[in-house]
Formats: sequence, C-alpha cells, structure tokens
Amino acid sequence: MARYWPGRSLLELYRGEMSWRELRVFLRYLPWESATARAVRRSKPEEDFWTPDRQLLASVVDAQREATYTMVKLHGDPKKTKRLRPPEPIPRPGIKRRNPTTIRFGGRHGSGAEQLAKVFGGRATNS
Repeated sequence: MARYWPGRSLLELYRGEMSWRELRVFLRYLPWESATARAVRRSKPEEDFWTPDRQLLASVVDAQREATYTMVKLHGDPKKTKRLRPPEPIPRPGIKRRNPTTIRFGGRHGSGAEQLAKVFGGRATNS
C-alpha cells in the first residue's frame, strides 16, 4: 500500500480516517504488476511478465513479420523464395504453437483430396 498510495496506511481504516469504499477502489485499481493484483489473478511468475500491453506489442510484431513474409513471397524472385517459410510467432504463455498443415497437390503426394477431406471433415471422392 505504501508503494502505490504513499502517506496512507491500513491503520487509517480502523481509525475511521479511511472508508471501506476508498480501500475497495484502491485495491480494484492497483497496477497490473502489484503483488496484490498478482495474488488475485493467481498468475504464474512467467505470466506476470506478459502484461496486456506486452501481449499487444507481441501481436503487432507478429503481424508485421507476417506482412513482411507475404510481401517478400508475393513480390520476390520465385527461385529465391521457394524455400522461404512463414515466421513463427513470438512464444507467449497460454498460446499454443500452431501445427503447420501443408496440403500438397499432385506430384508424389497425390491429388491432395484425402488431405482436404481430413481438414474439412468430409470424404475424398476423387482419390
């Protein structure tokens, strides 16, 4: 309390100098990184680092990397960008890594109808 509300003390509550409403408002609007807020959230130590603004910043970085990849892939030399892979998102707690689902058509992998059927939940008609 002394860190975020200097000059105030819980003793004021018992002396009648602070109302229960004041204390409730103070506790409700504590900063994200405060020990009380972490205890109320029941967060793990690695999750405490990922505040909402850091989550948003990581999302912006991921979106920019995806856009850069798309631009290079669309406007680059096909011979040079053939093996270029999409960027991996920044690892964050609570977000699982995506599994790449590449569907190949023709060649040694067949028509791809079976793979499409698995993705969309139907059955392959032309395999």
